Amino acid sequence: MKANTIRKTIFIISVFTIAALLTSCAKSEQVSSCLSGHTYGFFGGLWHGFIAPFDFIAMLFNNKIAMYAQNNNGGLYALGFLLGSGGWGFFGGKGVKRVRHFNARTHVTSNDRFDNAEIV
Repeated sequence: MKANTIRKTIFIISVFTIAALLTSCAKSEQVSSCLSGHTYGFFGGLWHGFIAPFDFIAMLFNNKIAMYAQNNNGGLYALGFLLGSGGWGFFGGKGVKRVRHFNARTHVTSNDRFDNAEIV
């Protein structure tokens, strides 16, 4: 192995070790108090995904606002949240303008050539 690769490996292992040591001291919290009341499903996740940018801005100023419902039904809520928040580009392709590509060599005229160009 090269010395550079060994250094990178040692650095990555050190970062993970430090992160594991720091997170092992974290305080645990009772989840049962958060999981009472209405359970959100797919459509709740979809709605929360739509309003996620506004929730994020509001979260910066108020600690009682959350972006993601803690009391949800799992995978379907997460799928709805993902699709509602933009679906990682599933719905963004229609509004994006296409970039027009052209070959620079076919569009160069004799006046556009840099035959006598000076390198600075």
